[in-house]
Formats: sequence, C-alpha cells, structure tokens
Amino acid sequence: MAIKKVLVVDDSATERHVLGELLAKQGFEVIFAESGEQGVATAKSALPDLGLMDVGMPGLNGFQATRAITKDDATQHIPVIICTTKGQETDKIWGLRQGAKDYVTKPINAQELLGKIAALG
Repeated sequence: MAIKKVLVVDDSATERHVLGELLAKQGFEVIFAESGEQGVATAKSALPDLGLMDVGMPGLNGFQATRAITKDDATQHIPVIICTTKGQETDKIWGLRQGAKDYVTKPINAQELLGKIAALG
C-alpha cells in the first residue's frame, strides 16, 4: 500500500508544524488532530494511510488512541508510528503492544522517520 495521506496526532502546535512541513515536503497529504480523541475520530472519518501518534496528551493519551485505532474494524488497517519523547525501552514495548507498527523518539530524526514510513509503504 502506498502511503499518501498521513494523520499527525499531537497536542503541540510546534510538533504538528514541524512534522507537517517535513511530510509535505516529501509529497504527503497531511491532516492533523490535536488530541487522542480527535485522532481516533479523524482516523475513522478521513481513513489516512498512516498515523503518527504522540503519547503525552491530555485526555486520551497516545497509547490509548493507538489501541483504539488498531483494534477498531474500521481503522485497524491504518499503521501507527508512535512519535514521543518517551524513550524508555518499556515505553517502546508498551507502544508496540498497543498495536503501533513502529516507535520513534523526539526530537524526530527526519531520515529515520522517513525510512520507517518507506518500510511500511
């Protein structure tokens, strides 16, 4: 599956901007959500080809939102890459257990992230 449309879920306007710019320059269509709840709803309505998920958000956190997206029949086909400052191995293992396909830590290394996206596509 070619990845064209990417959903960026992050409560930080700066992070959304940085990721949005990076992805747009690579030719991706980028859509945004500012919370876990909004991310889950947007995944269902827009059906992106990929989700990039922050973890530390108020309300539904990124682990919970990832689980909701990857376990729902309507959205389970959407791969999720967790993008977070949480760099502990236990966090990574937990993220992957929630259904994430991969895990990158902030600050995001552009080449690393684009490589992981290419590996999914």
